Parts: sequence; C-alpha cells; structure tokens
Amino acid sequence: MRLSDDKISHLTHVALKGLLDKKAVAPLSEEGSIRREIKRVIVKELKIAEDIDASVIKKLRSYSKKIPEGSPEWDLLYHKFFLEESAKKGRA
Repeated sequence: MRLSDDKISHLTHVALKGLLDKKAVAPLSEEGSIRREIKRVIVKELKIAEDIDASVIKKLRSYSKKIPEGSPEWDLLYHKFFLEESAKKGRA
C-alpha cells in the first residue's frame, strides 16, 4: 500500500499523541526526533509489505493454471502466501 509523505507524517503525529496521552511512553528526547523515528519505522514496514506483496503476486502469476486476480481462489492463495512470506521475514 502506497501512502503519501503527508499521510505518513499524519500517522506519526497521531501515534505519538496517542502514546503520550495514554502515558504509554515517557519521552527521553524531543518530540521531533521521536516522530522521525516513528516515520522511519512506518516507511520501513511499508517497504517490507510491498516486497512481500510483489513476491506473492509473482508466485501466483507463475502458476501454469491461470488464477483470475480478485477471484476467491486468488484471494485465498494470496492470503496464505502473504502469511508465509511474512513469517519468512519474521513479521507474522
């Protein structure tokens, strides 16, 4: 899933505000550096998800039996393979 820089920045503000409001964290540095780190992690995780998505789609398209994208069979296999690839990358 592609997110614009503005949306990612908004998410970082929302995440930090939620953590601070619930007193789930006590900031050890200024909020700007905390937001930058949150943003870095979000971007990294989105990149990993994109890589997994590309790998799963490549795998599904390599089948000799063509599976229509968006069909129940495609959705089932996509979900299964996405979980498998996520586990390989330590994400599941």
